[in-house]
Amino acid sequence: MTSMADLAREGILITGAGRAVLLQIADPAIGAGVARHSGFSERPLDRLHATLTYVYAVALGTPEEQRDAARRVNRAHVPVRARTDEAAPGYSAFDAQLQLWVAATLYDTAVHVYELVFGPLDDASAERVHREYAVIGTSLQVPAELWPATRSDFARYWDDRLAQLHVTSEARHVADELLTARSAPWFIRWLMPNVRLVTAALLPPELRAGYGFTWSARQQGRFDRRVRFARRVWPKLPHAVRGATADHYLKRMRAAR
Repeated sequence: MTSMADLAREGILITGAGRAVLLQIADPAIGAGVARHSGFSERPLDRLHATLTYVYAVALGTPEEQRDAARRVNRAHVPVRARTDEAAPGYSAFDAQLQLWVAATLYDTAVHVYELVFGPLDDASAERVHREYAVIGTSLQVPAELWPATRSDFARYWDDRLAQLHVTSEARHVADELLTARSAPWFIRWLMPNVRLVTAALLPPELRAGYGFTWSARQQGRFDRRVRFARRVWPKLPHAVRGATADHYLKRMRAAR
């Protein structure tokens, strides 16, 4: 039976990172918090690195590493708060509902990308993965009872939250900084056109338009060819290769501790 840990070890899931971030910041409160506290202009990949470190620690680390990762996130969240004003809604990184949405985007994106490459999860695995992914939020401030109890409950929650999203100018600015990575090393910038294509393809059409992505049959065809290639090649790679990203982040986290 497939578990959350099995999904987390698949490095190809990182191709959905842009989708998860853009879904998160389409909540205006999260978008305002990220834009004003994450330093995207100078360090556009910092949030991605921090999120990946946390997810790998929670999914694959020891109980002590899980607690330490949660403490690190909590410390980083302390200054991320503001009251409502004319320019933006109030926000707090300790808001359980906002943390629930972040966890939901990570879960939905992980399953979405995994199933694109490996095919649909069987029912037992899908239920297990849904249940286990709650820890992304409950390790922080999300009460266990807030995580949708079943996959059907999650689908209703997801549709309701999508209907509430709105791409603000701050969110578009963050997305531009993330998907151009102007201050990143050259090899990261070289990858960005493909990252933008995949990110746009994975977004719901309404959000894709909200972020200003154009989309055509030609672009859809390019994405479909990449998916077909990934389906043929990725599952045949050695497990050590497929898990290299997770191992890298775990090693770096353990060295820092």
